[in-house]
Amino acid sequence: MTLSRMGQGTWNMGERAADKAAEVRALQLGLDLGMTVVDTAEMYADGGAEEVVAEAIAGRRSEAYLVSKVLPQNASRKGVLAACERSLARLKVDHIDLYLLHWRGSVPLAETLEGLMTLKKSGKIREYGVSNFDLADMKEAMQLPGGDEIEANQVLYNLRRRGIEWDLLPWCEERGMLVMAYSPLESERAEQARLLAEPALQSLAARHQATPAQIALAWLLRRDGVLPIPKAVSEAHVRANAAAMAIRLDQEDLATLDKAFSPPRRATPLDML
Repeated sequence: MTLSRMGQGTWNMGERAADKAAEVRALQLGLDLGMTVVDTAEMYADGGAEEVVAEAIAGRRSEAYLVSKVLPQNASRKGVLAACERSLARLKVDHIDLYLLHWRGSVPLAETLEGLMTLKKSGKIREYGVSNFDLADMKEAMQLPGGDEIEANQVLYNLRRRGIEWDLLPWCEERGMLVMAYSPLESERAEQARLLAEPALQSLAARHQATPAQIALAWLLRRDGVLPIPKAVSEAHVRANAAAMAIRLDQEDLATLDKAFSPPRRATPLDML
C-alpha cells in the first residue's frame, strides 16, 4: 500500500464518550480526502483511541494504513505479543501495518526487537519501528538482530523544533527510513497559538491564500521522507489539513521560514512530549 503524504493523529481521542461520533466522522473524512495513514497507540485514552479508529475504519480496512504503538513497560519479549493482541482486538483487525515501540524504557531493546520480529513473522504486524529514538538509539538498534528491519521513527518535529535536522533526519533519509512527525503544529494550545502567530507564517499564508497551519504542514511535506500526522476533529480542520498537501513552497518561502525559525547549528537532545 502506498502511504499518503500526510496522516491522521489520534492523541486525546477516545477520552470522552460524547466526542466519539465526531472523532469517528473526522477520521472517515480524512480517509475520504486521501489521508490514509492513521496513527494511534495503546496509551491514548488507555486504548480508547484505538476503539475510535476501529469504528472509523469499519468496512474500509483496506483503505487505511494503521499505525499503533506499544508502551515500553509492555515491550518485553512476551509482553509485546500480548500488547499487540489487545490492540488488534480493540482495532477489530487481524493485523497492524506498522507497530512502534512508543519510547525506550527499561526492557532491553534486543528483547523488544525479538518480540517485534515474532509478530512480523506471524503476520500480526506488517512492519515495525520505533518512536522518540535519537540518533544514538537508532545506531544501537541497528547493531541488534532485527534492527535493520526498522521501517520508521516517529518523533516530535515542527518549525519550532528542528533539532533532528542536524543528524537524525539525514541519517534516516540516507537509509530510506520514514520519519513520522508528531505534533506538527505543536501540542499545547498556547504553543500552537505562538507558532501560528509568527509573522513569517502569516505573510506566507496570505501569499499562498492559505492558513498559517497549512503553511507549517506544507513545510514538513517538502521532504519526501517526512510524514506529518496532525490531529483534527472538526470537518473544517480535516479539510484544511488535507488541502495543505497541495501547497508547494519555493526556495524563497523556505528561506523566509529559515529566517524566522532557525535551523539547528549543533547537535541537541531529542525533543519529546
